[in-house]
Amino acid sequence: MTVATKSPAIVHGHTVHLRQVSKHYGRTAALTDIDLHVEPGQFLVLLGPSGSGKSTLIRTLAGVEHLDRGRLHLGGTLMDDGRRRLPPERRDLAMVFQDYALWPHLTAAGNVDYALRRRKLTAAEAGRRRAEALDRVGLAHLAGRYPHELSGGEQQRVALARAVVGNPRLLLFDEPLSNLDADLRERLRVEIATLTRQSGATAVYITHDQSEAFALADVIGVLDKGKLVQLGPPEAIYHDPATPFVARFTGLSGELSGTVDSVDGDVVRARVGADLIRAKRRGAVGPGDTVRVLVRPAAHFAAEVDSAPEGTVEGSVVDVAYRGHGYDHVVACGGTTLGAVFATHARPRGSRVRLRIDIEGCMAFAG
Repeated sequence: MTVATKSPAIVHGHTVHLRQVSKHYGRTAALTDIDLHVEPGQFLVLLGPSGSGKSTLIRTLAGVEHLDRGRLHLGGTLMDDGRRRLPPERRDLAMVFQDYALWPHLTAAGNVDYALRRRKLTAAEAGRRRAEALDRVGLAHLAGRYPHELSGGEQQRVALARAVVGNPRLLLFDEPLSNLDADLRERLRVEIATLTRQSGATAVYITHDQSEAFALADVIGVLDKGKLVQLGPPEAIYHDPATPFVARFTGLSGELSGTVDSVDGDVVRARVGADLIRAKRRGAVGPGDTVRVLVRPAAHFAAEVDSAPEGTVEGSVVDVAYRGHGYDHVVACGGTTLGAVFATHARPRGSRVRLRIDIEGCMAFAG
């Protein structure tokens, strides 16, 4: 799979190319026939649940894991083909880990310096790069502190400075924000995106958080049980998911079971109980077929109607929560529940409501 997207103005990153890459742990297939191409300077996010293969894939890029089969090229150079493998230190890459991985006996400046040891720089040049890297992450004033004297966010900033200080061609991120609180995650996400794109390096970032993936990526690759099931820009992944798994993992309010009433091109009219709604057709479905209508969170809202017009479904309010700008409701309807149903005023628990369903956020898969 290949995707062309925007790149930074100054690009020096690796081209990443994987062909039929597979990896097993005993009888367990961690990766199966992965084909992947990333252009220099692109920011790729690999998205998937635990056990999907994303950690194995990034460790393979880093040179920590050996391939069982396939070929891995970085910058046009063969790194691994299952028989020969170049070690991590010969791949011109750096990695930012979930647990920071700082040397406890070194200061912030010392940890950043450590990444320059193989660069054969003069002391003056190494000092300049170290100071510049710490300044870019806002830690110049804490250069003399040890990791135990820094907060989690400050430690991750040191790790980020250590990754970029050597100006590597490939940056790897192993769920670097998962140990941080929500507000700090958002701030560091912006810093990672900015620093990476300013560096011109190619980036591969793994996460199980779909909102993080959409916020960071030029390209998203969705992994499921060791297989790359879809690759594309964030907009395509969200609006045109290739499988129900991709749709579910990238954010749903819920699923409705229905029967196809009619099909007009890519639009399905489906009957859900006594109601009739429209959804985008995904795959081969026809009149009379059973479908699962997958509904995005923004695709419904409480309608101010008493009748039953097409495009609405009736349900009962199960729960309601105040969200500052309005109220989110959980509504039981069509034999299931839909969450995050927005309304500007609260509907009482147990009350009957009618929801308007927007076709732009509904996908009908055979089911």
